[in-house]
Amino acid sequence: MYRGLGSMFNPMQKYNYQTICHSNLLKDLPSRHKDVIARRFGLNGEKETLESIGHDFGITRERVRQIQDDSLNKLEGKMDLPIFRNVFHNFLNYFEKAGSLKRENLLIQDLGGEKFQNYVSLLLTVGKPFQRYGETEDFYSFWAIDRGAFNVARKTIDEFANLLNEKNAPMALPKGVLLSHIEISKNILKGSQGLYGLKHWPEINPRGIKDKAYLVMKQGKHPLHFTDVAKSIGDGALVQTVHNELIKDQRFVLVGRGLYALKEWGYEPGVVKEVIARTIDNAGGELDKDTIVEEVLKQRQVQPNTILLNLQNSKYFLKNSEGKYTIRRA
Repeated sequence: MYRGLGSMFNPMQKYNYQTICHSNLLKDLPSRHKDVIARRFGLNGEKETLESIGHDFGITRERVRQIQDDSLNKLEGKMDLPIFRNVFHNFLNYFEKAGSLKRENLLIQDLGGEKFQNYVSLLLTVGKPFQRYGETEDFYSFWAIDRGAFNVARKTIDEFANLLNEKNAPMALPKGVLLSHIEISKNILKGSQGLYGLKHWPEINPRGIKDKAYLVMKQGKHPLHFTDVAKSIGDGALVQTVHNELIKDQRFVLVGRGLYALKEWGYEPGVVKEVIARTIDNAGGELDKDTIVEEVLKQRQVQPNTILLNLQNSKYFLKNSEGKYTIRRA
């Protein structure tokens, strides 16, 4: 009945939902029924529980529920009045543009603004075309006007999650994917850079100082001093706290005095002598001085003399007759 009037939708049309609810919707209800609805939906302040209302009235929570359900049934009988038909035309057009469903908190905010959110919630509840789906482990609560909309959204979410797993990197929404579908998922989130990814990715959902440091490093794409990492994190992050997290977390590699890089960039952990030993091993067991210096400087931001001093330590390295360095074996 409502869909056929969608062409009447005016996106700039505004309603005073408070007046509509009090003057048109609730006015004929018995006093106690009206009070229960107003308190349950927070029309005069905060939403209240069945228990708290029952305590004030001296009745059980189940009796409050019965009064609530009876009231809502009475209110549904008013939905054919012109004022409600007009309101629902707007609601329906909003849903149709959103792919027939919308996450609850975003829906209520969009339709009710700052002043009328609880009134919009009441109108949706008594409106026959609208169906509420409660929160689950994987999905936020949302409203829909089409029973099949959730199946479509879930398929879209699963396909996008598989794509993210395959790419293993945040990305923009693919063409044709509705934002309203992705918004109901708890497993796909929008990161600070405006890209989407899986909730356990630190660049999407950083948890604590170490993940924030990881995000700063990844965005910088080059080694950073721990003081610069702390400065970039902001939010009052203490320099020493940041430094401690960089030391403990294996994602970070110390590559110079206070300088850290990400292991995923190809940096390997260890002090300079360990990097030298790894370099010699990778070359087959012996390597000339200049090549050692060149290769180690790709891994560590130190002075060449630091590398040369380590090479001169006969406890770890030996120079053969060809002038190449080998590792001293125990």
